Amino acid sequence: MNKLIKIGSAVLFSGALLVSPYGEASAATSIKVHYIDVRQGDAIYIKMPSGEDVIIDGGNKGKGDTIVAYLKKQKVDDIEVLISTHPDADHIGGLDEILDAYRVENVYAPKVKHTTQAYKDFLQAVKREGKTIKTAQAGVKLPIKGVSAKFVGPVKSYSNSDLNNWSAVLHVTYKKNTFLFTGDAEHVSEKDMMAKKQTLRADVLKVGHHGAKTSTSNTFLNTVKPKHAIISVGKNSYGHPTSEVVTNLKRQKVNTLRTDKNGTIIITGNGSSYAVKKSK
Repeated sequence: MNKLIKIGSAVLFSGALLVSPYGEASAATSIKVHYIDVRQGDAIYIKMPSGEDVIIDGGNKGKGDTIVAYLKKQKVDDIEVLISTHPDADHIGGLDEILDAYRVENVYAPKVKHTTQAYKDFLQAVKREGKTIKTAQAGVKLPIKGVSAKFVGPVKSYSNSDLNNWSAVLHVTYKKNTFLFTGDAEHVSEKDMMAKKQTLRADVLKVGHHGAKTSTSNTFLNTVKPKHAIISVGKNSYGHPTSEVVTNLKRQKVNTLRTDKNGTIIITGNGSSYAVKKSK
């Protein structure tokens, strides 16, 4: 059963989030972020206030069709921005199927290569789309109206074997709503972003690396100061999410949701408050 949680002040005024008696969130003007349940992996769909459709990652190989089916249910007709945070298979694996299914205007990825088939398939799909990959790095702004959407990481180059710290980290602000999408960025990248004084404060945090203990340091949490955290995770042999990260979030009283327990999670911001919808 779908569950809807209202967060923040009453929202029954023009231009704000409206909640129907049937529990469905609609919005006159809003940002809606879908953390899609793709088991162990990341896949995020953002419906921007001005109507642009943004995709961040595509789960593992074979999850692309699942994501495409989900996007079609959301009546997505084309994609303005598609982001590959880094070349790991559980992030890049389904992007080729999304690229083949939709017209995509802009493709962003960090400037790091990989030798896996999943990465090669992504490159071939971008080529079939007739696009050139734009570099995702700190300071690059997305062509989205009505919001500030800017990469805050990576702030530097890392070794080719250090793929997680190459993760494209995106900060999005819509009025008073703030979101941070971290890919698999680990402590090294977190420390570098903080040292460069990037904009990291955000109400809603996509927890780095599925809750691995190598991400989401206490110092990083103290900088971001999230109210809500999303862990995109499935059954795995890595121990994700780790007790260290779960405990840190609990200690800081962050409302934490997990795709393995809550299914696909949708957070809608009306510019001042949020509504959270879980699929289970």
